Amino acid sequence: MFLTRQTRANVAERLRRLIGGLPCRTQVAALPFRHSDDGYEVMLITSRGTGRWVIPKGWPEGEEDLWHAAAREADEEAGVAGEIERDALGRFYYAKHLARGREWRCEVLVYPLEVKDVADKWREKKKRRRRWFPVQDAARLVNEPGLAELIAKFGAHPRKSAA
Repeated sequence: MFLTRQTRANVAERLRRLIGGLPCRTQVAALPFRHSDDGYEVMLITSRGTGRWVIPKGWPEGEEDLWHAAAREADEEAGVAGEIERDALGRFYYAKHLARGREWRCEVLVYPLEVKDVADKWREKKKRRRRWFPVQDAARLVNEPGLAELIAKFGAHPRKSAA
């Protein structure tokens, strides 16, 4: 029996899901925040693909410390810099959509970043929008329930989870 390339790919994908799918990958993210008169605000950025509100996140590079990778992602994707915590606030999981409809489960470690500098120009300025939100609004605007929970947790106890 002759199988087309697409059919073979579909069969392989079904086998992966049956056996347990692709292994979980680890990403890092920064939770950019600042003090305001009304408490704390969190900066959200838009995703490149769908335009939904997210936080800066990405893959660690080489032997880079995870918190440094999170700070780098914040600089590249949002144009912000400041004091990053070495301890993660927490983690959330989401499904990263790959080509041909595949999904890759990702664990994202989130590091609070107290913003000290907001650049006028940054690497992904033409690809994303950024905006400050009160913590409660930011928690409502993100799609990932685990991320919404982390943002709300941060808002309720920022001294326990941030610099």
